[in-house]
Amino acid sequence: MAINKTKHRHFIIYKPYGYLSQFKSHDSKQQSKKFLGSLFDFPENAMAIGRLDEKSEGLLLVTTNGKMSDFVNSQKVEKEYYAQVDGDISAEAVKSLGLGVEIGFNGKKYKTKPCKAFKLNETPNLPKRSKKIRDDRHGPTSWVSITLNEGKFRQVRKMTSAVGFPTLRLVRIRVGGIALGSMQVGDVVAVDGFEL
Repeated sequence: MAINKTKHRHFIIYKPYGYLSQFKSHDSKQQSKKFLGSLFDFPENAMAIGRLDEKSEGLLLVTTNGKMSDFVNSQKVEKEYYAQVDGDISAEAVKSLGLGVEIGFNGKKYKTKPCKAFKLNETPNLPKRSKKIRDDRHGPTSWVSITLNEGKFRQVRKMTSAVGFPTLRLVRIRVGGIALGSMQVGDVVAVDGFEL
């Protein structure tokens, strides 16, 4: 679906680890945090579509179009994540992720919707993270791809923990038809519209 409106502005960014998915904050507790506004001079009414938490990184869409934001956040648009997990994830755990697992959400139990999940046979070619991830002396790690149509708070992290393999690094690599590709950490690309 191509949505092109010249009056609105759209950006594709590689959100770095350690940044909040907002442009600034008036909360005194957050003054020492890093914000998207330090990456680029975004227009005043820009909004991040679907947040990535502070410790997550990767593809983030930014727009001035609220309708576009609502559409991407609806359950029609797939979002794919690569998660580096603690331990060598088992086929059984990957199958459970795909079928849906029970996680805590707002103090209640929530069963995630079925999704696409598979183990990556090789370490993905991603830019190094600014904060080092523990090394292999602490045991093996592995990578899994998880593609969701929903986006509860910290959902992927909660899902991998629920099957016994906590997430060490989380990178969103795709939203609909838009992929991270060869983007580097902190890149901001202005586009005419999103080809979703």
